[in-house]
Amino acid sequence: MNAASARAKPQTSAVLFDLGGVLIDWNPRHLYRGLFGDDRDGMEEFLATVCTPAWNLEQDRGRPFSEGIALLCRRFPQHREMITAFRERWEEMVAGDIPDNVALLRRITDAGRGVFAITDWSAETFPLVRRRFPFLDLFDGIVVSGEEGFLKPSAEIFGVARTRFGLDPATTTFVDDSRENYHGARRLGYDAIHYKNPGQLREELAARGWPVGGPDDG
Repeated sequence: MNAASARAKPQTSAVLFDLGGVLIDWNPRHLYRGLFGDDRDGMEEFLATVCTPAWNLEQDRGRPFSEGIALLCRRFPQHREMITAFRERWEEMVAGDIPDNVALLRRITDAGRGVFAITDWSAETFPLVRRRFPFLDLFDGIVVSGEEGFLKPSAEIFGVARTRFGLDPATTTFVDDSRENYHGARRLGYDAIHYKNPGQLREELAARGWPVGGPDDG
C-alpha cells in the first residue's frame, strides 16, 4: 500500500510491531563473520545448510535449543563448534536496536497511543533481549512465538494477539520486514506494512495518522 492510498483509509487504532529486523538488529552473521573470518562463502554455506533459518524457526516455535543443537551435532559432527556457538554465543548475534524505529515507537507511546508486538523468538533467548532493551517495556503487550507454540503468519498466533489485546484487524496496522508475514497478515484482514527502511516506515505510519513526527525531528 502506498501513502496516498493509506490516507484514504480510516485512521488505525493500534500498531502491532514485529521486533527482529524492525526494532532489533538480530542477524546470525554478526556472530559468524568473526568465527569464519575471511571465509564469507563458508559462512553463507554453513547458514544455508547447517544452522538454517528453518532450523532456527523450530526454536522460535518452542523447541528447546538443547534439542536443536544436539540434532545438528549428530548430523554435522564436523561443525560441532560452530553449531554450539549458535546458542552459547547467541547474544553476539544482536548488534543493537534500530534507533530511528525505536524513536518512532517512543513518539507513539509519548502521545498516549497503544502499541503491541508479535515476534517469532525463542522463549529461551527472548528474556536476554528483554533485559538488554528497556524500550520493550513501552509495549502494552508482546506475543512471543516460543511461548505460544505458533509462528507467524499463522492464524493461531495472530489470534492470540487479537484475543489477548482486544485488537480489531481492520483497524490494526501490522509492521513486519518479512514479505510472507506481511501477506499473511493481509489475508487475515490486517492493515499491514511491509517494512523496508525507517524512512518508509515513518511515511506509512504518518499517512495512517500516527504521531511519528517529521523526517528531521530528533
